[in-house]
Amino acid sequence: MLRSLDIRDVLIIDRLTLDLGAGLNVLTGETGAGKSILLDALGFVLGWRGRAELVRQGATQGEVTAVFDLPAGHAARKVLSEAGIDTEGELILRRVNFADGRKTAWVNDRRVSGEVLRDLSEHLVELHGQHDDRGLLNPRGHRALLDAYAGLDLAPLRAAWAARRTARAALAEAEAMLERAAAEEEFLRHAVGELDKLSPEAGEDAALDARRRLMQGAARIREDVAKGHAALSDAGAEGRMRDALRWLEGAADKAEGRLDPALAALNRALIELGEAQQGVEVALEALDFDPGELEQVEERLFAIRALARKHGVLADDLGGFADGLRARLAAIDGGAAGISRLQKAVAEADVTFKAEAARVTSVRRDAAGRLDAAMAAELAPLKMERAVFVTEFAPAEPGPDGMDAVTFTVATNPGASSGPLNRIASGGELSRFLLALKVCLTGDSPGQTLIFDEIDRGVGGATADAVGRRLQALATGAQVLVVTHSPQVAAFGARHWRVEKRVVADQTLSTVTALAASERVEEIARMLAGDTVSDAARAAARALLQG
Repeated sequence: MLRSLDIRDVLIIDRLTLDLGAGLNVLTGETGAGKSILLDALGFVLGWRGRAELVRQGATQGEVTAVFDLPAGHAARKVLSEAGIDTEGELILRRVNFADGRKTAWVNDRRVSGEVLRDLSEHLVELHGQHDDRGLLNPRGHRALLDAYAGLDLAPLRAAWAARRTARAALAEAEAMLERAAAEEEFLRHAVGELDKLSPEAGEDAALDARRRLMQGAARIREDVAKGHAALSDAGAEGRMRDALRWLEGAADKAEGRLDPALAALNRALIELGEAQQGVEVALEALDFDPGELEQVEERLFAIRALARKHGVLADDLGGFADGLRARLAAIDGGAAGISRLQKAVAEADVTFKAEAARVTSVRRDAAGRLDAAMAAELAPLKMERAVFVTEFAPAEPGPDGMDAVTFTVATNPGASSGPLNRIASGGELSRFLLALKVCLTGDSPGQTLIFDEIDRGVGGATADAVGRRLQALATGAQVLVVTHSPQVAAFGARHWRVEKRVVADQTLSTVTALAASERVEEIARMLAGDTVSDAARAAARALLQG
């Protein structure tokens, strides 16, 4: 509920505070007094698109603050929570329009964008008038209004639509993949054949390269190693050392121990020499290779590297690359079966969606019948008993909300063709249609402030009285704000404000005055009689106020 509206330096308003309450709130005043400015100011703080410049002439900025009371569970609390704004207590919206055109907004002292304001406004205020394209006159919203009237839960339908969309996407992806794979099937089979024939292993490139370098080096050093081996053999150093040992051992008995250290050293040297000779023999065996093996190693190494360059991968990644190619071939070979399974899933999802959409359509049609009957009952007291309201259905493209296009249509006279509300009905008829429709749909927007901007235009007498009574009924347990020129409607208000212009220091300003009981008599008498208020007009005003 809108509790208060505070306006500072907006158009022809310098300072104004409007305290509202539950029930029917009425704004009256002469044409041009500034009633529309109040709505412009409210629309500004709610983020609606309206006048580009609102700052009062001579002021540096214009400011509007709106305070709302939100009951527990109010839909606006979800918007606040998603925006990271405290949802406890009252809701305060404040927006400033600077003279240079900049606009800044706050919600509970948290700076926000215009988009957040507009999201909140969807749950806070609903405006109805002859030129309103945000509410009941917009056919694009009629299906949602009917669903709310029916209390329809669209979650199962939307889940079925999501499953259908997922199944179709999976099928399309599989078909595209199969088509791409089939186009390169010849290449895939040739490449897999090459890779399978070579069968490269991870790390093999490095091992082959090391073996190749070893064999290439062996050809160059083996001759020197062999010469060294010969120099260490019996025909070389070992034989000479053994001869020396034999000769010295023969002379040792007569040398009185002087040769013992030399003999010990010579024995140790022979042992070391044997170990050196064994090591050289091992090296010779390692360097001994078949020239044909080097050719084979080089051939395989070059084949692996050529294949890696051909496919643009590292040699060690050829095995994984081959696995990927085999998977693509398997997709081709098993593609038909996979496509068949996905097609079956799509068909099942289609059946589920259509069944759920048909159920939703049935619920909607049943609700449409109830709404049409309720509208007929509402139109009669509004002196439109001959008018016909019909909720029309037409096929629509399948979507998350079903396959129905819903439009509210009217025929103002029996036998006349029906059409959209804003094209068929005259100004006064349109006002009454909108009021009747809102009365019927009043349960669709709990907690909202309903604003009717001159919705009684074009009606008078008993019809205006009926409009007032319907507005009063709509305001029961809710908040309704009505801008009106009708004394009959104004008389039903629980609170009444007069909007008027005055000139102060050569400036035209708009003021709003809360009217006491006696002041209401004068205002309604003015609305009845015009500039000259007579006693008869006052008597008529009292009669209207007494009901």
